[in-house]
Amino acid sequence: MFIHNFKYTLKVLFGNKMLIFWTFAFPIIMATFFNLAFSNIENSEKLDIINIAIIDNDEFKENEPLKESFKTLSDENNEDRLFETKYVNEEEAKEMLDKDEISGYLKIEEGKSKITVKLNGINETILKYVTEEIEQTAKITGEIVEDKIKEEMKLGNLQIDYEKIYKEVLDIAQNEETNIKNVSSSNLSYTMIEFYTLIAMTCLYCGTLSMVVINNNLPNMGNIGKRMGVAPISKGKVIASSLCASYITQLIGLALLFLYTVFIIKVDYGNNFPLIILLSLVGSFAGLSIGVAVATLIKSNENAKTGILIAVSMFGCFLSGMMGITMKYIVDKNIPILNKINPANMITDGLYSLYYYDTFYRYFFNLVSLIIFAAIMILISIKGLRRQKYDSF
Repeated sequence: MFIHNFKYTLKVLFGNKMLIFWTFAFPIIMATFFNLAFSNIENSEKLDIINIAIIDNDEFKENEPLKESFKTLSDENNEDRLFETKYVNEEEAKEMLDKDEISGYLKIEEGKSKITVKLNGINETILKYVTEEIEQTAKITGEIVEDKIKEEMKLGNLQIDYEKIYKEVLDIAQNEETNIKNVSSSNLSYTMIEFYTLIAMTCLYCGTLSMVVINNNLPNMGNIGKRMGVAPISKGKVIASSLCASYITQLIGLALLFLYTVFIIKVDYGNNFPLIILLSLVGSFAGLSIGVAVATLIKSNENAKTGILIAVSMFGCFLSGMMGITMKYIVDKNIPILNKINPANMITDGLYSLYYYDTFYRYFFNLVSLIIFAAIMILISIKGLRRQKYDSF
């Protein structure tokens, strides 16, 4: 019975032209529009070299960490170059800042770094962050040197080679992967945000498929449901096989979207593509659960249920950044609980975490959140189905 109804439901779903359009064609059309609209956005968002000045006084010359770090970050042969640095006196630096020739200048005074800027923008923030990062690294390096010296003294070594210890620690620091890099051309991608929201939308559209198959099994929604209601068959097996068929149909649509974006319009999903697939599978299941909940809990005709489901899905995608990438951050800042329960945001946030972060904590948090959300929706739907009673068919 399970296999028979599974095959029957697949035929019904693939025979519904409107469902096939929204599941298979619409995401590909949206992907095409996104590619056309944002194909050149990466070049416009690339971080430019920042013009700065450094007061070339004696204190700066004696500060090896700052001197060498800014030398490296300003080297024309360095592919991670951040700055175009001018070494001048303070009067020249002030004049250059007044004429907007530089974003700011650095001065070492009484052992402390002082940054002077005219505006509070991205370039000025980067200069401040880089300086603080260099000083913090130098402080840690000094602490490591002190610890090593103390260890040698505890071991009774009275002939400590200070220069050797300092060189070893310095080599370790220099061999560590650089934390400050201009990676804007490869990592700052607003286009990817739009594709992530498209994946979220596609996953939630699984709800349309599950809603249709649940409606077909409800006696108050049509003749098919009435016949299913009086038939001597296991209602659980029928619903389970129908939902499996809708989920498989959704996965076919999702696979077509990934094949199109990867091989046709050359979207680079990064090195964690299997994890993106996993999140999409769970996201589609969450979308399926929403469709089941709408079908079982809302007492209305199919058109009204479809309208409600699409409105809920699109509103969730809107909050997650589909119509404006800043909307997600506005909601996170002002109404964070709204994004915590928004499955579209869980999907996009999980994808962001793979793209921007080195750890997987945030990814798995969103993955588990989607599973919990889907489980809650399914349990509520089951409870709603059990409470439904009909006087007659």
